Amino acid sequence: MSNKISLTTQNKLILLGLVSSTLLIILIAVLAIFNIQSKLNEGYQNFGKIISKTLATESTDLIKDIPEEAKYDKLKYHSQSILNSNDDIAFIEFTDNKGNIIYSSKDDYTRQAQGSKIAVSSPMIVKKLGKSYSIGSVMVGLSGNIINQISGTTRASLLFVFVVAWAVFALVILINTYLITRELRILHHGVRKISTGEFGYTIQGKGVSSEVRELFDAFNDMSNRLHLYEEQNVEQLTLEKNKLEAVLMSIANGVVVCDNFDNVVLVNNQAQKLLEVSDNEILNTKIQLYCDSNGELCFKEKIEQFKDTPLDIMETKPLDFNIEVDKRVIKAVISPMFSRNKDYVGYIIVLIDVTKETEMDKIRSNFISNVSHELRTPVTVLRSYIDTLFNFGNDFDFNTQKEFIGVMNEEIIRLNRLVNDVLDFSRLEANIKLEKKSTNVVSVIENCVNSMQVLAQERNLTFSIMKEPELPDVILNEGSIERALKNILSNSIKYSPDGGRIKIRAERARMGEFVEVSVEDQGSGIPEEYQSKIFDRFFRIENDTHTVKGTGLGLHLVKISVEKHHGGQVFVQSKVNEGSTFGFRLPINPPKEEDVPEENYNHFSNEQQEQETPQEPDYDWEVSLEKREV
Repeated sequence: MSNKISLTTQNKLILLGLVSSTLLIILIAVLAIFNIQSKLNEGYQNFGKIISKTLATESTDLIKDIPEEAKYDKLKYHSQSILNSNDDIAFIEFTDNKGNIIYSSKDDYTRQAQGSKIAVSSPMIVKKLGKSYSIGSVMVGLSGNIINQISGTTRASLLFVFVVAWAVFALVILINTYLITRELRILHHGVRKISTGEFGYTIQGKGVSSEVRELFDAFNDMSNRLHLYEEQNVEQLTLEKNKLEAVLMSIANGVVVCDNFDNVVLVNNQAQKLLEVSDNEILNTKIQLYCDSNGELCFKEKIEQFKDTPLDIMETKPLDFNIEVDKRVIKAVISPMFSRNKDYVGYIIVLIDVTKETEMDKIRSNFISNVSHELRTPVTVLRSYIDTLFNFGNDFDFNTQKEFIGVMNEEIIRLNRLVNDVLDFSRLEANIKLEKKSTNVVSVIENCVNSMQVLAQERNLTFSIMKEPELPDVILNEGSIERALKNILSNSIKYSPDGGRIKIRAERARMGEFVEVSVEDQGSGIPEEYQSKIFDRFFRIENDTHTVKGTGLGLHLVKISVEKHHGGQVFVQSKVNEGSTFGFRLPINPPKEEDVPEENYNHFSNEQQEQETPQEPDYDWEVSLEKREV
């Protein structure tokens, strides 16, 4: 849009009239001043001639009968008296008939420094015996002070007169223009009112011509019709607008709507939450100025790319990219917006929180890497030992062959455990139904401990089983709960120090109708920031001292088995360098539905777990200790 002011024909004519009148007045003033100045100079010249002639006559009478040596003093005295009486005479100079200077006031009179504007000379004539003789001449120099004063006064007067005349003329033109354009200004004001939505505005046509009054009446009629139309449609338009805003505000994804000038005109609640701004902070601002968590303008470059791409391409294939706000990964999709007439009116940015998906992709990638590495190790060992036995088995004695077969058996067991973890994960993640029956949980614990004794003996570990008397039976799938408890026991064995002790408790939960099973070890413990994620799929704590291998599925399988398929709860309590307690709670009276949906998992905070899982019980225990020395 151009910022230049366009002049109408009427404005151009008014300016042309003012300029023309100004030039004409200036020309007349210059000519008048020039003519007056010429006349003044001519009169001043005549004034000088009269003075010089008068002075010549007087001086002739003074010196015609006196000696030559007295003429100087006589002329000097007479000249000084004239100079003192008239400020306009600059100098007087007398010469003889041979041109020699008899007396000149320039030599001894200080006013000669003023200079002269006009110099007039007249002869000094003496009559003797009827004849006229010239005895010399007198020259009078005029300073021009009088004419300068008269000229200045005349110019000032003329300038004042012409300025007043020009001002009056310009004022007359402006008043006439104001009266002519008054009706147009009134009409223009009315049109602006209508354009801003003030329908029903009427123009008062007092003191206007009949033609303009008809125009005003037509305008008022149009304004009233628009007002009626607005009243009929504003409710419907408001309803549609509210519907649109309600839809945008209620959708799960964030929505930011920008006009053609990149100003944010609408932002829904989800977008405010994702971008961590309020509507007052982002509305009517440039979306390019928004900064992410790193202080970078995350939208600026992509919006420039969007604008540099043809709209037909953007319409079929919107531009998408990721930004990071407060550790959340947000996917942004920019699409153009068009009116019903296919006019481009701006663009819309859809914001999708993909933090979990990004984390899952990363975890899944790590899981694949871990599983691949875990599978490669036993396969490589098996291949090496089998190849050695196949090619050189006859060269080894019986004990060496037995040792090789033992190592191969351990690697096969390890490989089988890895495959079972993956298969169990796939099976339990599916919405399958498990067969359940009323079972004493203590028998499940004892079976698991007996099966894990071999692993405990290798580390010289001791199992302690503490059970509360008369525990009620629980409806459960024995195989699923055994796998869950074995995973917990396996973790305790892995992370316990050699010669340590692992305590298994079975008791009633302090809160709620649950039977609680917990496993306490003396391992290195888990930092508090990781405890809320320890049951997540594929999650493993990696640090400088972490050397135990695994897939990160074991505890997640415990969570699925207990919470999803038994309606129970899992928990963890741990302190660094003091050990950890993992456990689960199984409902004594489960709901009729055997399978609890995953979205209904029960999640308890660490504070609730500490309150609900006592460190030391305050009732009698039936203790079964089994310790084997290796």
